[in-house]
Amino acid sequence: MTGLSQFDMHCHLDFAPDARAAARGLAECGTGAFSATVDPAGFERASELLAGCENVRVGLGLHPWWVADGRCGSQDAALFEQLVARERFVGEVGLDFSPVRASAREAQLAVFERVAAACAEGGKVLSIHAVRSAGEVLDILERTGALERNACVFHWFSGTSDELQRALRAGCLCSINPRMLASKRGRAYARAVPEERLLLETDSPSEEGAPFDPKGVAALLSSLLDNLAALRAVSRADLAARIAETSARLLAL
Repeated sequence: MTGLSQFDMHCHLDFAPDARAAARGLAECGTGAFSATVDPAGFERASELLAGCENVRVGLGLHPWWVADGRCGSQDAALFEQLVARERFVGEVGLDFSPVRASAREAQLAVFERVAAACAEGGKVLSIHAVRSAGEVLDILERTGALERNACVFHWFSGTSDELQRALRAGCLCSINPRMLASKRGRAYARAVPEERLLLETDSPSEEGAPFDPKGVAALLSSLLDNLAALRAVSRADLAARIAETSARLLAL
């Protein structure tokens, strides 16, 4: 699709009060998007809502938060396995071992193993959540073959420096959001990721029904690019072109 100059590579347009209006608003701002979902049923709804929105790609998701609190289980994993064969875009998937969700570690591992195995044939773009679990995420992706056969994007990387280097050696990408740049470690990681592996994201709206302002999102992405270029001491125009090129290629836009 022509006319897109920037991309939000991890957002949740189905959380917006009017998903189609959100997508149209982004298109008017020259913005493409990877709209992640949180469960397979939500993916089916979002795909219908956003059908015909050429600037948006909808990801088939099975979010670890939904697995951890029991909203998603084996039946949802089975529906994911059924749907993913014909889908290219997968997200949000992954693991979250933060204290509030660590008790559901085994359930999360079992579901994510199924998710990764279902993506093992390759050719997909995965947007991955990994909180205190980047090593385990990489282990599973590697063991199932999903790591080498797909474009794996760590959404808001927050693991250790060694885990980041392991992910980069494996060819993974990283989507950067403003909150990542708010921490010293996040800024260090944003400098460490090679330019050709960098993506931008907003992770918005933050929850179902939250307001969504397309112009505000476009401005946030532009500001994020300003900050990232300054942080890396590189030309903003060159960085913008490289990130847009990578994003458009991943989304086939």
